[in-house]
Amino acid sequence: MGRSEFNVLCIGNAIVDVITRVDDEFITRHGLVRGSMRLIDERQAETLYAEMGQAVEVSGGSAANTAAGLASLGSRVAYFGKVKEDQLGAIFRHDMRSQGVVFDTPAAVTGPATARSFILVTGDGERTMNTYLGACVNFSMMDIDKAMVEAAEVTYMEGYLWDRPEAKDAFKLASQLSRAAGRKTALTLSDSFCVERHRDSFLELIRGGIDIVFANEAELKSLYQTTDFDAALKKISGDCSIAVITRSEKGCVVVAEGRLHESPAFPVSRVVDVTGAGDLFAAGFLHGFTAGRPLHECARIGSMAAAEVISHIGARPEVNLQSHAIQLGLL
Repeated sequence: MGRSEFNVLCIGNAIVDVITRVDDEFITRHGLVRGSMRLIDERQAETLYAEMGQAVEVSGGSAANTAAGLASLGSRVAYFGKVKEDQLGAIFRHDMRSQGVVFDTPAAVTGPATARSFILVTGDGERTMNTYLGACVNFSMMDIDKAMVEAAEVTYMEGYLWDRPEAKDAFKLASQLSRAAGRKTALTLSDSFCVERHRDSFLELIRGGIDIVFANEAELKSLYQTTDFDAALKKISGDCSIAVITRSEKGCVVVAEGRLHESPAFPVSRVVDVTGAGDLFAAGFLHGFTAGRPLHECARIGSMAAAEVISHIGARPEVNLQSHAIQLGLL
């Protein structure tokens, strides 16, 4: 395996986040499940937007957040995702490139608008997401640049992309190209509702084509349909080389080659918005992993990145994570 042009290639739904603060009554009135992500259509998107208060618009999408975090840490990063040639699509592309991420996927000139996710943040920092997928669902095998996949040490894919057959095919192609080139593949399970929709095909994908799996405790338990965390850990350790399981304030657990590595959560003075916590954790972990760090150090860098992003509104880092990590003695 030759030198890679990219440390990590991230593939996911290209979505602009529309973030606003709401009270619990707003969540109840709209019949939403706190902390979940649901898919909505264009009409529902317009209704929610009309009832929301002042909002912040920023490029988002799970794997795109991970790409931004990796770039902030100093990794060489590329991103695949589909936007439309419209105002939000231009904002998304500019945001990605300005953070040092290579993003060359051609924009759609016809069809639905660039995707957006309405992220409702309650007083405790919990976020409830309502996502209009728009253009990003038209991501397909045509958008997979073979040379870029082969040039990346790790190809990291988000579970949310698994909802559409065309994107699923693109996902499988990227995984096959990556492994054929002697590279590594990684998957984040994204959301426990996502796991419920795709449990069997996720397990098939993990067993056949994924080296590193990222999940939180709820997603892991959902994957194996158990309430026993230790039993679920044992199962996933037999299904992939490395499993990285986050447990909020309990920190995280990494299972590799039958060995368990536990890492505490990073201290946070105040949790403002947990949007992007898992995405930035993955960024920190993968930065350490592609730099050849031991797994417990990878987890520590991940925890640091997650702690930074939950201390403010929005799913992208507000400080240079590389400098921040150096100051903390992590890099």
